[in-house]
Amino acid sequence: MASVMPAWTRKRRMRAPPSRSVLGDLRETLGLWRLAASLGWLDVKLRYRGSALGPFWLTLSSVVMMASMGVLYARLFQINLHDYLPFLSVSQLLWQFGIANIIQESCTCFTEAENSIRSIRLPFGLQSLRLLVRNGIVIAHNLIVPIGIFALYDAWPGMIGLMSLPGLVLWSLDGFAACLFLGSLCARYRDLPPIVGAVLQVAFYITPVIWKPTQLGAKGWWLIYNPFYPLLEIVRAPLLGHVPDRTVVAVAVGVSVVFCMAALATFRHTRSRLAFWV
Repeated sequence: MASVMPAWTRKRRMRAPPSRSVLGDLRETLGLWRLAASLGWLDVKLRYRGSALGPFWLTLSSVVMMASMGVLYARLFQINLHDYLPFLSVSQLLWQFGIANIIQESCTCFTEAENSIRSIRLPFGLQSLRLLVRNGIVIAHNLIVPIGIFALYDAWPGMIGLMSLPGLVLWSLDGFAACLFLGSLCARYRDLPPIVGAVLQVAFYITPVIWKPTQLGAKGWWLIYNPFYPLLEIVRAPLLGHVPDRTVVAVAVGVSVVFCMAALATFRHTRSRLAFWV
């Protein structure tokens, strides 16, 4: 049978990843964290190769956006700029670079690594970890904007800000799960990335990013049913000097557990065919 098999079929079978369990794939990924970190750093360098400011162009655009949106929306919502600008800077940073970018790039996590997946036998989770490292670097240098605003208005969160660390760990797990879940589905169904982008646009306006939850008053009871709100709040609230509500924390953890379980189930079902879909 092998002798009459077309050459291209034999080649693709040879390039398929070795048979290993999902847990084995993830365990091997953790063992290659140094390679993932190097690839993530290389991605950032190549993306801004030849640019004078490199990734700091994003930082500069964030400064311009904060200056324009802060003044405009503070007057529009009748909010004190001293209270609103720190809120807006943290919200924009977390949403744009911590949620939206990771979800959007998760859709192409495996398809953009097509050459690597077909030529080198590496765990698929490595591409997910690589994406997290790349976006982590982008978030790190964009922290300059909220730090500068905190210093300008003397709005430091104090020790309460450390309570955001568990939330960031949860975000990392969710981001990794998003890569496995969306990366697998979008490799099979190429129409999904624009759909995900459209959903994120709607989610941006119905999630308190540029407006405060307190502006809804008693009508804000529905926010807890928006999965993006508790996930955003468990990191944002400590950075603004507030302790997250217990209900918000419970919902965020619950949503993350369900999402991670769905991601693992999807990845286990699709992993053996990913090399042929990309």
